[in-house]
Amino acid sequence: MSDFEMQQGAVYLVPTPIGNLLDFAPRSVETLKRVDYILAEDTRTTGKLMKHFGIETTLKAHHQHNEHRGIPGWISALKTGQTLGVCSDAGTPGISDPAFLLVRACVENGVPVICLPGPTAFVPALVVSGIPCDRFVFEGFLPHKKGRQKRLTALADEERTVVLYESPHRIIKLLEEIGTHCGPDRAISCSREISKLHEQTLRGTSHALIEHFTAHEPRGEFVVIVSGKK
Repeated sequence: MSDFEMQQGAVYLVPTPIGNLLDFAPRSVETLKRVDYILAEDTRTTGKLMKHFGIETTLKAHHQHNEHRGIPGWISALKTGQTLGVCSDAGTPGISDPAFLLVRACVENGVPVICLPGPTAFVPALVVSGIPCDRFVFEGFLPHKKGRQKRLTALADEERTVVLYESPHRIIKLLEEIGTHCGPDRAISCSREISKLHEQTLRGTSHALIEHFTAHEPRGEFVVIVSGKK
């Protein structure tokens, strides 16, 4: 594959599959083969992906616990012409995953940043929800404690469609809070296991969805789409 040129001294944000390995684009594979280093949120997860696709590039950890102290060294390496590929565990780096601090440092230092198109969970969940997607606000994961109620109160008055991420262990609590703050009739869509074998989207009110997940144990990461205030 030789239909694109790599830019020296650049950071490449490389989306990785959120489920089906066939979603990994040929350009993404080729980019990870060509960069000097790959920075990964979890080297074990990315290592398995690299092994599957025959990628032998040197792999380094880059996550919330080491990114602050590691960034100056990577900026120095980039300024010498080295190239970096950045991966999260799944999806597009920077979307509820580490990468933002590195990107900001690159912008401040005049280092090129290139984001490849590819998988991200909220786009397919939003499109299939049946809830208006011409205008929406992405909130990702809400704070677990401090600031959570304030954020929920603000979202209750949001006229645009709201996009949230949630874990299976907290999905029922989130639906209860949406019902309390937004009222019982707000349309909601819950998508899980996107691009995987057991992909599922359920639509309804908070009460109906709570009943379902009370009877059927929630599994997989969720994208929750909430209709805006009318």
